[in-house]
Amino acid sequence: MKMKLLLPLLLLLTSQAFASRVDTILVHSTAMNKDIKCVVISPQNATRSHWPVIYLLHGHSGNYAQWPSTAPQLKQDADAFGLLFVCPDGGYDSWYFDSPVDPSVRYETFVTRELIPYIDTHYPTSADRAHRAITGLSMGGHGALWLALRHKDLFGAAGSTSGGVDFRPFPDNWGIKKDLGEYNTHKREWDTHTVINAADSLQNGELKLIFDCGVDDFFLTVNRALHQKLLDRKIDHDYIERPGGHNPAYWQNSIDYQVLFFQKYFH
Repeated sequence: MKMKLLLPLLLLLTSQAFASRVDTILVHSTAMNKDIKCVVISPQNATRSHWPVIYLLHGHSGNYAQWPSTAPQLKQDADAFGLLFVCPDGGYDSWYFDSPVDPSVRYETFVTRELIPYIDTHYPTSADRAHRAITGLSMGGHGALWLALRHKDLFGAAGSTSGGVDFRPFPDNWGIKKDLGEYNTHKREWDTHTVINAADSLQNGELKLIFDCGVDDFFLTVNRALHQKLLDRKIDHDYIERPGGHNPAYWQNSIDYQVLFFQKYFH
């Protein structure tokens, strides 16, 4: 009888131990004149009164719900580490920059000038770069590093998993030319909107960086090139290759290591 009573008690305690709150909110973008959905995962049993924030950017053809469904452990991580996770919708194929071709595509402006102030106003965040990180998968991996490199005043740490950190080898893929123009006629725009070139602005110690890629991923070569560039420029960073391809199983595993990396940075 004692064992029968013990199991429900343990299940109850476990559910209370990880009681994070998941909100789906609308954040208005004045820059794009529309409301944008975001998932916010917040801790409920955290001891600290203000929380560090990790922004998670989804991949091409994904949406605001991709990260919560790919990595359901984020709900436990929020409570275990006292972290706020923010998962904005970045559009089907935005790549998270402000398009020089289409003025209606302003996702860099949205994240940096509209979303972050909204989150810091509506949630008890530690609202400084020392407690703010950003990462993402695939298109979102590009977006996370792109935004962090261009807004080092906002982000103290950044990551990428399976990131398209140089999309120039893929000029006809993923709708990029829709927002940058055809590669052959808009080479300058393509060059200046890639992470690997944006990294030229980085000085050692300005950002804590972690990025990884599966050995069977079509983005492996460009991630290795970014890793080598940072080595050549003596920029400290964590780079990891592990078995896997460009798929949710890889991302679900990868994000655990990145969360620990950011948690160490916050402390």
